[in-house]
Amino acid sequence: MPTATRLFDLAYLQQETAPGFPMFSYKDGTNWVAVSNTEFIERTNRVSKGLIALGIQPGEKIALISENRIEWNILDFAIQQIGAVVVAIYPNISESDYSYIFNHAEIKNCIVSSKKLYGKITSIKGLCPLLEHIFTLDKEDDLPHWQHFVTMGDSITDEQLQQLQNAVNADSLASIIYTSGTTGNPKGVMLTHRNLLADTMSSEYSFPVVRGDRALSFLPVCHAYERVFQYVYMYKGLTIFFAQSMDSIGEDFRSVRPHIFSAVPRVLEKVYEKIIATGEKLTGLKRRIFFWSLRVGEQYTLENRSWWYAIKLSIARKLVFSKWREALGGDIKGIASGSAALQERLTRLYMAAGIPIYEGYGLTEAGPCIAVNCFKRGMKIGTVGLPLINIEIKLAEDGEILTKGDNNMIGYYKNEEATAEVLKDGWLYTGDIGQWIDGKFLKIIDRKKEMFKTSGGKYIVPQQLESKIVESSLIEQVMVIGESRKFPAALIVPNYANLLDWSKNSAPALAKLPKIEFLKSPEVKQQIESELNRINQNFGNWEQIKKFAIIPNEMTIETGELTPTLKMKRKIILQKYEKEVEAIYTA
Repeated sequence: MPTATRLFDLAYLQQETAPGFPMFSYKDGTNWVAVSNTEFIERTNRVSKGLIALGIQPGEKIALISENRIEWNILDFAIQQIGAVVVAIYPNISESDYSYIFNHAEIKNCIVSSKKLYGKITSIKGLCPLLEHIFTLDKEDDLPHWQHFVTMGDSITDEQLQQLQNAVNADSLASIIYTSGTTGNPKGVMLTHRNLLADTMSSEYSFPVVRGDRALSFLPVCHAYERVFQYVYMYKGLTIFFAQSMDSIGEDFRSVRPHIFSAVPRVLEKVYEKIIATGEKLTGLKRRIFFWSLRVGEQYTLENRSWWYAIKLSIARKLVFSKWREALGGDIKGIASGSAALQERLTRLYMAAGIPIYEGYGLTEAGPCIAVNCFKRGMKIGTVGLPLINIEIKLAEDGEILTKGDNNMIGYYKNEEATAEVLKDGWLYTGDIGQWIDGKFLKIIDRKKEMFKTSGGKYIVPQQLESKIVESSLIEQVMVIGESRKFPAALIVPNYANLLDWSKNSAPALAKLPKIEFLKSPEVKQQIESELNRINQNFGNWEQIKKFAIIPNEMTIETGELTPTLKMKRKIILQKYEKEVEAIYTA
């Protein structure tokens, strides 16, 4: 297959191999609108010329803040192919983070999707002295629209654009992605065309898709994870369909009938929770068959299945699991899961349903993926798979995962000290602790900085405990605490909907209480305690959760407890629930 040396070459390669093929598709009202590779290139080149006319220089950083939409991808390539740098930013971060990033990256020009984001960026303009222009993608009568500079580009010749394209090479800086981080200011990860293409080329062998298949995109494309997946889809010749929103995702699955999509564990958990909620409403024989099928699914393995299990699985798939596939459109070939650990139980259930889960692992600094369960080279449930081809992984003496390859970032923007901490002798120090399973499959144990010791000197690995605890249908979220304390404890967000269903049969009077009173009732606390006692049996005595506090409200990005990639900001959560934590240890 032909190769690319710069990211924007992917569009031209696709045009060469399949001219006119629908590269993207988006919903316009009630209809899906296809955008061919030819049209995409034409629109991208016109935008590039507009940026040249606006005065954008090679190396200049341009902020791009938008939800997933065709214009994001057009701008991504349009900025890159004139030698400028895409600073892709989440639409839902704080104003203080915006102002820090704008000043740190010396942003002069910013393109936002909506009037709401325009207002947000305008409100910090006084704090960002270099910021000159803010353009919107949505057309608003009173706001500067991006077509203003696009139209200016009509005076720019093809030769002028070609000259700038030719000056871009594999080692040119393509993008700066500011990591959300759980502490301190964001760090700007510098990724070249070589870095991102190395990961694209290494990933393309990992998933069972072929030219002409359909991919559904709904994770934020400003994050390296979804962004590289889109590059892989382009390279493999898939049509990328943009989901309308997370609220319409079920409708989009049925309409698009995707062959593949990427997800974070929380999305797969929510799909599962909806399926369970449907099963809970069944009665009689249908209910028994439904939960029998779940028990069969939980025993799923990739190898050494007995003939008797194969018969039971066949029945479960026909009677129950076939409906899971239909809920995802019916044509699904695989789901890529990343960004955080997926419950092993859920992996088994999805795979039992005939929905392959390709769990992987990476970080923005590695461009981003370094390991994945691969349909060609091998899979192991409970691990993040094998190192991608052309990428080396080794474990340091303390178990820290180190990786080497062309995918590794060139450093943090304007932060040599932080760069030197993680890039040493060509190896990227990930900060994650891992171990090898069967000598070749990588398993993530925890974040190096999130492991802690109790006051008794015992090491606690929070992620291992947390991933097991949230397997309970009664627990929505959990954060394990206890650094320098006598014992490990937990802050728990209960699953209100499932507890409410439980109470309707077991404690009808409880179900009539307001949510806060309900969740803090002795009966609910007893149910959660019973779940923890059951789960604790999986761990050594020093690891077991001894006490807990119930947190009634879900931890979210908007309330500041989660990063945009849904990782817990542990220090912020500890500060927010300081009273609850102290109550645990002083009771």
